[in-house]
Amino acid sequence: MPTLDEARAVSVSVVIPVYAGEATLPELIEELAAYHDRARTPAGRPFVVSEVVLVWDRGPGRSDEAIRELSAKYDWVRPVWLSRNFGQHPATLAGMSSSGGEWIVTMDEDGQHDPAYIGAMLDRAYETRSQLVYAAPTNPPPHGALRNVASRLAKLSFKWLLGDTSLESFHSYRLLLGEVGRSAAAYTGSGVYLDVALAWVVSDVTTCPMPMRSEGRPASNYSLRRLVSHYGRLVVSSGTRPLAIVSLVGLLFLVLGVLYSAWVLVNRFAGNIAPAGWTSTFVSILVVGGLTLFSLGVIAQYIRASTNMSLGKPLYVVVRDPGTVFDDDAPDPS
Repeated sequence: MPTLDEARAVSVSVVIPVYAGEATLPELIEELAAYHDRARTPAGRPFVVSEVVLVWDRGPGRSDEAIRELSAKYDWVRPVWLSRNFGQHPATLAGMSSSGGEWIVTMDEDGQHDPAYIGAMLDRAYETRSQLVYAAPTNPPPHGALRNVASRLAKLSFKWLLGDTSLESFHSYRLLLGEVGRSAAAYTGSGVYLDVALAWVVSDVTTCPMPMRSEGRPASNYSLRRLVSHYGRLVVSSGTRPLAIVSLVGLLFLVLGVLYSAWVLVNRFAGNIAPAGWTSTFVSILVVGGLTLFSLGVIAQYIRASTNMSLGKPLYVVVRDPGTVFDDDAPDPS
């Protein structure tokens, strides 16, 4: 068996979804350039960042120009152009499907994820024989306390919905086996949460502790609507467990209703019941009606997801560089 000094360097593809990275991408790519030549992990394992895939998700600003400049400067930087803004997870999947490395690293564009920890994540993967390694931040994210608490609760509910106690955490800074990532990108349908898709096929998951850096731009603040939509997609794509919960709650209310009806009849025949008031009727209608509407809402989300898939709604669409289509002085791609 070859020693670490004799071992062949494993190739790593770095996938970065780009939304508004005009100001932060050049510095991040410069950091990654240090690992394009043969590098070593803290344990001495050789590796190389063979390519960086920049997926333009049609965000604001001039991120497309930054991508063109970086791909012209570095021949190992590969742009992927999407036809419209599909979101972070579809953009990440588009980059994963276009990658060719033995391992895939996904990271954000804002510089918060330090490339220096790619080696540590590789060591962690080989030490634990894990196909997927998530970053485990040792410092709190740069958001408000309420959002941080909501994020932790969302991750806990995600683990519970999947029924997978081995999944300690999930994070956008992740290392995964290339063949697993490309396979997941190939079959993941519209509206499916990326980490849910990975949980379906990955058997061994671990985490790697590391600090998160300050973002190279003001911290992004999703609106409440987008955060709720993001969480709703996570819940619906996690499986049918929420539907089972709705059924159990309905069964519970049915049992309580039968017991209460029996109690009312017994007291009615015993002459202990005063004429019914409007308060109890109003409260019952309010509770049961609210529960019914909530249950219908959960079911409707599943129907919506199924409809999008049955209609053939694409997760993403890759196109050629828009600059070669609309700029008169752009070079002919042929």
